[in-house]
Amino acid sequence: MIPSPKTTMAEPVRIKSTTGVRAHEVAKKLHDTVSQALEGKPEVVERVVIAILSKGHLLIEDLPGVGKTTLARATARALGVAFHRVQCTSDLMPSDLLGVSVYNSSERTFEFKPGPVFTHVLLADEINRATPKTQSALLEVMSERQVTVDGVTRILEEPFLVVATQNPEDNAGTYPLPDSQLDRFLIRTRVGYPPSNIEKQLLLARREDAAEKIQPAVTAEVLLRAQAEVDAVTVDEAVLDYLYAIVSATRTHESIAVGVSTRGAKAFLRATCARALLRGRTFVIPDDVIEMAAPVLAHRIRLAGAEVGLQSLLGEGRRDDAERVIKDLVSRIEVPI
Repeated sequence: MIPSPKTTMAEPVRIKSTTGVRAHEVAKKLHDTVSQALEGKPEVVERVVIAILSKGHLLIEDLPGVGKTTLARATARALGVAFHRVQCTSDLMPSDLLGVSVYNSSERTFEFKPGPVFTHVLLADEINRATPKTQSALLEVMSERQVTVDGVTRILEEPFLVVATQNPEDNAGTYPLPDSQLDRFLIRTRVGYPPSNIEKQLLLARREDAAEKIQPAVTAEVLLRAQAEVDAVTVDEAVLDYLYAIVSATRTHESIAVGVSTRGAKAFLRATCARALLRGRTFVIPDDVIEMAAPVLAHRIRLAGAEVGLQSLLGEGRRDDAERVIKDLVSRIEVPI
């Protein structure tokens, strides 16, 4: 929700919490809990928490073995809600995700057997190993939070979050996610190798699964109310104009063939509001906009052909090029004082 332009940062709206727990405290608790499984990566964990507060979906993209699945499982355990994991493969069918109607011979009726998407947190592991047909089955789920099978629509229970992992597209046996699928993810982030001191500790500890020690940090009720408080964050007119200038620039930049959609612009705004809450503020500042630009917008643009060099034929290159273009674009736009 975009507040009235008359609202200024000098007059922030006080957030009222019916639970007595402020959204900032919920966010910080989630951040501290998930960090136990991914030490030395505070920026990555921050983006995870921002996606959760924003009711957005998260795409974690990196090389195999750097902790993508561990981060996703730790996130689900920290939320303390129902969790299903699907290992995506080339033979995974849409019905394996959504569910299927099975004939009951004794009742002479068809009964719907719900698939793993009927949960609170769905981990789609290595999502780009699923075929485009199966990937498309998640479009309605992620956008409308509902499932339609055999003409019957079933609403998913809130909170609902898809955490997907994927390997770079140059890995064998992967199918690039289409633009429509990428646009459903609020944030795309990478994990990267841990700092050397942390990695040495992991080797010495010989701990197989860091996510197993994670205990629930919040309840579903508290999380839903914290998510609702994102709508109460105020945005000064100058900051809103700054955010929109960045979105608009993606549609005219010389290196971008397809700019950010309206859905992407709304996601960008909501992510900045969630970051403000995480940082203990009830209003958005330009730093929130700058920090969220690349993780929210880079996967939503399509680079022009001239921008895609030989290195960019690989997934890693395309991602790096897109993030570099977004950062360059942001640096050209005047920051409001």
